[in-house]
Amino acid sequence: MDSGTKTGRRRRGLSVDEYAAGVVAGDRTVLARAITLVESSRPEHREQAQELLVRILPKTGNAHRIGVTGVPGVGKSTFVETMGCRLADGDHRVAVLAVDPSSSVTGGSILGDKTRMARLATHPAAFVRPSPSGTNLGGVARKTREAMLLCEAAGFDVILVETVGVGQAEVVVAEMVDFVLLLLLPSGGDELQGIKRGILEWIDLVAINKADGDRLMAAREARSQYAAALRFVRSASPDWRPPVLTVSALEDEGLSELWQQVEEHHRRLTASGALATRRREQQRRWMWALIEDELLGSFRRHPAVVERLESLEDDVVAGRTTAALAARRLLDAAKS
Repeated sequence: MDSGTKTGRRRRGLSVDEYAAGVVAGDRTVLARAITLVESSRPEHREQAQELLVRILPKTGNAHRIGVTGVPGVGKSTFVETMGCRLADGDHRVAVLAVDPSSSVTGGSILGDKTRMARLATHPAAFVRPSPSGTNLGGVARKTREAMLLCEAAGFDVILVETVGVGQAEVVVAEMVDFVLLLLLPSGGDELQGIKRGILEWIDLVAINKADGDRLMAAREARSQYAAALRFVRSASPDWRPPVLTVSALEDEGLSELWQQVEEHHRRLTASGALATRRREQQRRWMWALIEDELLGSFRRHPAVVERLESLEDDVVAGRTTAALAARRLLDAAKS
């Protein structure tokens, strides 16, 4: 096959009008391409992506935005698939933005969630999009927020953001969703000890997963321990105290009660105005985060910084100068 034939078979680029029309019509192929567009680092794609996002903004904001986090092995993917199928079988349209761990060497992504969520990925009322986490804090893809807006514009009314694991990144997740669900194993209070108090202040519900079989009694005991511990943690909203539930994603037990809690949380925060306030604050913080990212990128690319960075880093590591002094010299270099 010659190169001309190969080129002829390449997908034609879409205009902003075509992207917007396809997304709003709920075309999942166009939606997938639109998310790829916003994930692109190419300057021409970034400009087109921002134009597209402005175009679809009036169609956004009508979904339940839910972050799902938990330690590796807690069953996040099984939970998301079971809950997603339950909702999609009802009257909901569900989008899953599953953030995969990326290689620290190659930057590549496992992208295995479509395999782990095979049933949900093929459901006509669902959309599963794995995204590489890259180098972002705790594995939250930088463009997850934009992908969430595109999914809302496409008519998905439940957005589930599955994260890599528990860490400081969950604070980042909390700043893009309405509801943060923490999944834990039925192993008692020791697990809770390993979770930073600051993260617990962002949690809206704790679910003890794998509460089945011979783990059921342990799960019930863990529920009591976590509920007692959470009484001493400031909640994310004065309108809501995080409940602690036992669930089994494998056996689809307790998920109905869990979803009722999600809806009650949404109802209360909407009625008090807290949800609208939270989303406005998220937008403000998002803007400043983007500004900080761009400023840091510009700083690192500055010719004078590039010229001096390696030698100053070596001096800091070798103890020949202080980190503060090296930082000051680099900042002064960037001003020159």
